[in-house]
Amino acid sequence: MTAPTHYPTVPQQSELAEPKKRTSPLFRVICHDDPSTTMDFVVGVLCVVFRMPEPRAVERMLCVHRTGAALIGCYPKSLAERRVQRATAIARANSYPLTFTVEEDD
Repeated sequence: MTAPTHYPTVPQQSELAEPKKRTSPLFRVICHDDPSTTMDFVVGVLCVVFRMPEPRAVERMLCVHRTGAALIGCYPKSLAERRVQRATAIARANSYPLTFTVEEDD
């Protein structure tokens, strides 16, 4: 048996691919309780605007109702703001004071 004339090179640590890092921060969307908006309406907004399955939307709505506010999801800033704007517009068009806020995720 003859020795191979070519050995594969092993990449140096600096040449290895680094794990991908999130380039943009995520933002939390929080839904706040109010005395006027109906539970069914909140569930509908969560399903339509935030694309939640109905069972999850019901669970989030009940959390908002019981605790005063609840996390709806974490999104890139532009998406979080668009969804909050759309949800707010739908609520106002239906004369509800439903409120969402956007906070930077830690």
